[in-house]
Amino acid sequence: MDPAGHAPAAALARWTRVGRRWVGLGIVLAGLTLLVWQSAQAIDGTDPRMRGALIGGLFAALATALGTLPVLLSQQFSQRTYDSMLGFGAGVMLAASSFSLVIPALAAAKAQGAGGWGAGGIVGAGILIGAAMLLAIDRLVPHEHFVKGLEGPQARALKRVWLFVLAISLHNLPEGLAIGVAFGGSDPVGATALATGISIQDVPEGMVVALALRSVGYGRWMSAGLGVLSGLVEPMAAVFGAAVIGISASLLPWGLALAAGAMLFVISHEIIPESHRKGHEAFATGGLMLGFVVMMLLDTALA
Repeated sequence: MDPAGHAPAAALARWTRVGRRWVGLGIVLAGLTLLVWQSAQAIDGTDPRMRGALIGGLFAALATALGTLPVLLSQQFSQRTYDSMLGFGAGVMLAASSFSLVIPALAAAKAQGAGGWGAGGIVGAGILIGAAMLLAIDRLVPHEHFVKGLEGPQARALKRVWLFVLAISLHNLPEGLAIGVAFGGSDPVGATALATGISIQDVPEGMVVALALRSVGYGRWMSAGLGVLSGLVEPMAAVFGAAVIGISASLLPWGLALAAGAMLFVISHEIIPESHRKGHEAFATGGLMLGFVVMMLLDTALA
């Protein structure tokens, strides 16, 4: 049999597989877009702050889903690129904590009558409580990090895939809360800047999550699906955050500070250590600086 005769058939099969992937991607993206649109329509007549929180959280989830596309297309990235993207996400979160959460929290506390020391005390206490809450959840909820391994009680009793899902959800929870608390306040422009910045960093974050799942042995569709699933935590947390702030305006500085503390905990406890473990500290730090500047520019340009 002529081996050359197999070439057209092999090429056709390859392009058929590629075509199926693109069709699948189109269906997934169309479904996510429809979900965002229908959710926005469903709450069109509700409190605009709740609507903004849900839409902001949904777009962050959509950005996470977009980040998983390279995994479905079998794209490979170097560890250096992986660590740089982690650093970029940390930089965006760090700037968001500073410019979109801590500074507005101080302003909100002062607007409610607190002096300089009082406002600083409220925000400082809120930051520490937010970090302590994440630390408690980290200790109490069984999960598995891609680098550090198993954590939490009875972690070995659960399937590994669910441990990864729980770890990713813990990572995304503060971001969703931050979006919701920001929209629950009185500065929709600043909240939009925060949601935009978090969505931007969610694209490489979704890619990192899916690539990490792929690297530990999961298939393309499973890795991408879990990456998409991890992003759905954000709209739920965003709605919860906005609802809590809607109870009383006096909770706004506390809510902003709690979200900032939770994000700072994730940055220091999870993202930076993981981005520095493989010897690419300079690239991870460069990514952090770039992410910080991008978020700062967004915050100032949209203010």
